[in-house]
Amino acid sequence: MNSFDPFLAAALFIILAPVVGILITGLDRILTARMQGRVGPPVLQPWYDIRKLFQKKQVAVWGAQSFFIFCYLIFIIFTGALFFAGGDILLVIFAFTLGHVFLVLGAYVSYSPYAHIGAERELIQLMAVEPMIIIAAIGLYQVNDSFLIGDMANHPGLPILLLPGVFLGFIYILTFKLRKSPFDLATSHHAHQELVKGSTTEFSGWTLGMLELAHIYELVVMLGFIWLFFGDNLILCGIAIVVIMVLEILVDNCTSRVRWQDAMISAWFVTLVAGAGNIFALSIM
Repeated sequence: MNSFDPFLAAALFIILAPVVGILITGLDRILTARMQGRVGPPVLQPWYDIRKLFQKKQVAVWGAQSFFIFCYLIFIIFTGALFFAGGDILLVIFAFTLGHVFLVLGAYVSYSPYAHIGAERELIQLMAVEPMIIIAAIGLYQVNDSFLIGDMANHPGLPILLLPGVFLGFIYILTFKLRKSPFDLATSHHAHQELVKGSTTEFSGWTLGMLELAHIYELVVMLGFIWLFFGDNLILCGIAIVVIMVLEILVDNCTSRVRWQDAMISAWFVTLVAGAGNIFALSIM
């Protein structure tokens, strides 16, 4: 850790995360298309989409929504920078949640009923996944005796061996965070739900571009959490991330969206049984 420069790590995240996130999203779209018997877009299509959005004319019902989405983007970037700089995981979770609150506010200030319902479901998703994320932080603290992500990332063993339930619970709620079926409640990258585009219905131009860019950063941050379950074994971590992403895409294409009540109950059930059960077992060992 003596040669580790947190400012350099944060800067590298800010610069490289969009590149990594765009490539992963592009491969996601291609694999999804192949599962559906289509060729799919080019791998850089997410970049083309974001660039085009920033070039479009801005149309907003209420100017404040652009401000809220800008805050959402800033907090997601800050979260990722703090994460990869090895900061406190509790502060990372707090900033991550606060960023999504700005997303909800951005949807609420419009007059669209679809956006309002999408904002409400965004809050429901936060309530569904936050307990599991906090339990994951507690479990990693028990293994590493530290809340610092730098210490967790340099763990010489495999924390996943002590936290299998927490890991499975985190993978379960990852489907919420990646906005994939069956838990794409607030908005969806597929045009197959009754809310059209949910909380993002009234966003356009560079406001929507900032939102899509924030999702790219968020993807990298969420995959970074998987890294903490594998310590300093980066090869095994890379393999796990590839396998998990393929499984997430497979589930996304094989399931239909569930009701928000079922999604919330299932998330809390998994959190209680897998997450809290694992924490309790680790406490009495």
